[in-house]
Amino acid sequence: MQPQTPRRRIRPRSIRPRRAAPRPIAPRRMAALTAVTALTLAVSTSAGTGHLTAPTTPGPVGLSRNSALAPCLVRGSLDVEMTEGVPTPTGYSRSTGTVHALTLMIDFSDAPGEGSAMGRFHEFFPQTQEWFRTASYGRLDYRPETPITDWLRMPKPFRAYGIDRGAPFDPGYRQLVQDIVAAADPAVDFRSYDLLNVLITPNAGPSALDTVLSVTFAGNTEAPVADGVHVANASFVYSRQDDGSGAFARTGYRVLPHENGHTFGLPDLYTQEGGGAVGHWDIMSEDWGANNDLLGWHKWKLGWLDASQVSCAVRPGSTEYTLTPLSRTGGPKLVFAPISNHSGYALELRAPGGNDETVCKPGILIYKIDASVDTGQGPVTVYDAHRDSGGCTRSPNVHAELSDATFSPGESFKDPHHGITVEVLTANADGKYRVRVTRRRH
Repeated sequence: MQPQTPRRRIRPRSIRPRRAAPRPIAPRRMAALTAVTALTLAVSTSAGTGHLTAPTTPGPVGLSRNSALAPCLVRGSLDVEMTEGVPTPTGYSRSTGTVHALTLMIDFSDAPGEGSAMGRFHEFFPQTQEWFRTASYGRLDYRPETPITDWLRMPKPFRAYGIDRGAPFDPGYRQLVQDIVAAADPAVDFRSYDLLNVLITPNAGPSALDTVLSVTFAGNTEAPVADGVHVANASFVYSRQDDGSGAFARTGYRVLPHENGHTFGLPDLYTQEGGGAVGHWDIMSEDWGANNDLLGWHKWKLGWLDASQVSCAVRPGSTEYTLTPLSRTGGPKLVFAPISNHSGYALELRAPGGNDETVCKPGILIYKIDASVDTGQGPVTVYDAHRDSGGCTRSPNVHAELSDATFSPGESFKDPHHGITVEVLTANADGKYRVRVTRRRH
């Protein structure tokens, strides 16, 4: 079928504020069509183990050494703030091995902490660390650490910081981080951590149903210094993502792995139209409602897939590939067919299991990666095998139209302009699918 951008919108989301420097700031949703705010931050250049100030080694390590995959290492340009290019540029927190996440709960005189601070902590843990363990096939050992177990009271009322949708780092967040450092420093050695989570009392700011203030600042070497390191990688979470459906206890935590995804270099996949380009096929698109994993492309970027699990479909003619479910450890996971030095089509098999527990139509997910498109502007587009069907899920706050986007045996995808055809051939009893990618000979 012809490539077609999904058209149905579900919830207004934000245009991410721009910034001048080529290192990411990743604020969450603003109301659709709001004004763009300039954000400025610098590239991290410190070496070491990645504690708060990210290491300079790009990841995943070793991708550029595999000549067979070299044609699939699409790259973004310097004016792209947070790119889908592979390998991930330097300046982000490492995404494999043991990652120590300093987690602080803060409140204000005009928004005193609701309940206990550790109660707020347990809204997100252990679910977040389990989500990362499952998504990474055990390659990310995410450890949230709380050296301060009470609410950390800020010296100013919340409204004095001027925090609003898309607020830039200066001056409000700079002052907030400085106050957090001053309050926590007697009990915290900031050199011991890879990233910072700030869990703000939910009564500070509006309900998430009205607007979502949650934001991540990553690679910001203009951030305040604590114990000799910049507090460069920090996620701030406000309110509660409770849609009233009764699912909050199971799904409300997922705003945090989304925000932390930015510290690892992953862009926002939602756009002005909400989750209409990707739906619930990646937590960087929608983190409300039903559970969902990361795209195979993102798992490759983060170093969670080996080179042997990725195929680069660059040869002319027809080639067949076997894929195993993305949720299953081991086996081939991703086929990528480049169409330029910055874009191409990705194929993966999505089926119920792991973080994909709510997949309602297993099959081959086909999507386009464009590393020249910035975060929040639609760098990924999922193609819908069953357009205008209404989807197969009835979960609340889910972009239902794309829930049955996967291609089944006997169905095909065509891009006549680039001479690429994808055919889904078979689905085996063991859950594996066979696909054929045909590239027109020039």
